[in-house]
Amino acid sequence: MRGKGITYDTGFVRNGMTSREQFDPDVVRRELAIIRADLHCTAIQITGGDPNRIEFAARCAAEMGLEVWFSPYPLELAPDEIIDLFTDCADRAERIRASGAEVIFVAGVELSIMNRGFVSGDSTSERLEHLLNVPDARSVRFAEVSARLNDFFRTALPILRERFRGKITYACIQFEQIDWTPFDFLSIELIRSAEVADRFRDGVRGLVAQGKPLAVTGFGTATWLGSGESAPRSMEIVEYDADGQPIRLDGHYTRDEAGQAAYLRELLGIFDTEGVDSTFVFLFALYNYPHRVGGDPRDDLDLASLGIVKVLEGRRGDTYPDMPWEPKESFAAVAEHYRD
Repeated sequence: MRGKGITYDTGFVRNGMTSREQFDPDVVRRELAIIRADLHCTAIQITGGDPNRIEFAARCAAEMGLEVWFSPYPLELAPDEIIDLFTDCADRAERIRASGAEVIFVAGVELSIMNRGFVSGDSTSERLEHLLNVPDARSVRFAEVSARLNDFFRTALPILRERFRGKITYACIQFEQIDWTPFDFLSIELIRSAEVADRFRDGVRGLVAQGKPLAVTGFGTATWLGSGESAPRSMEIVEYDADGQPIRLDGHYTRDEAGQAAYLRELLGIFDTEGVDSTFVFLFALYNYPHRVGGDPRDDLDLASLGIVKVLEGRRGDTYPDMPWEPKESFAAVAEHYRD
């Protein structure tokens, strides 16, 4: 692999609320330094909904020599609002690229189900229901949403190309049939579940064979026993409040850090041997899914987190005493693969 990367969350913004309430510049710099030195990453996908935060983290990462994938992640926005966000971010990404850094602009992630205007429904779950609830209609509905996405990019990409002079991609999900002609990378969120395990490698090989450099911009699983079999649904064990913030797990689950590590190790091996250009483990940390011990086991939201570190509440870690988290076994697995 050319790009050995991870996704770094600066805060997902939905309806004015952010998933990462605290954004301490010193913590961000330290985390990025750990990602560069200890995880042995050569690339990083900086994602979130606040352009100021993305730019700050991207600039820090670029100064450390990381290839930056500048990745605004719109949630519940209309197409015109998405273009406004992208335009702002493209200007910021170009300033970093013009300083001499390697920067790729990611024009969104899973736009069709995470935003309004591409699929019927007022939420992600409603949009997925619309797409999937009638099996005989799925192919038609997938084609319809893909046509809307390609129309969107026919409008958005010329605007972005005027502002950003580097390479551009889009992080799609598998049913989105994207016209990759105007993009520089073919990028996909590629998460293996038990249902597709027997043909997963062949699927990766087929994507690589399409000719453009392939980036896997999102893959991972949660930290409970059996989560790898149900990925990409492994986070669907959480109860949320009225604002969509996680409260507790919906039942009792067994921690399985070794299973999460094995899952990532296996997928990284497949991507490496099949010729994937760049990989981005999803993700470093989810700050609103903390690791809680000593109380109700359902309060340990980290079991539902895809993060390779477990976020601590009110205390620092042991491995990195200046950081509010502790590495999981998956941290070591990623570091080992990327070091080779």
